[in-house]
Amino acid sequence: MTYDNQVKNRLKRIEGQVRGVLKMMDEQKDCKEVVAQLSAIRSAVDRAIAVVVSTNLEHCIRKDIETGSLESEKLIQEAVELLVKSR
Repeated sequence: MTYDNQVKNRLKRIEGQVRGVLKMMDEQKDCKEVVAQLSAIRSAVDRAIAVVVSTNLEHCIRKDIETGSLESEKLIQEAVELLVKSR
């Protein structure tokens, strides 16, 4: 599977958020502000994981359809397990 620019851009934004939090810490910003930003980062990572899993699932199901394989249910179960584990 190749990762598209959508996923890479999400991760670059997350990277920028992390740098921002480090800067906030260097500037001795209030704990609530830092925690709020860390929570935003966690949400962004969760969304990135969902995009990666759903894109991979779509790719695998399309491949199954092309090859005539009937493993779609197994693929869906694996995708759900990945999402659950990421929580």
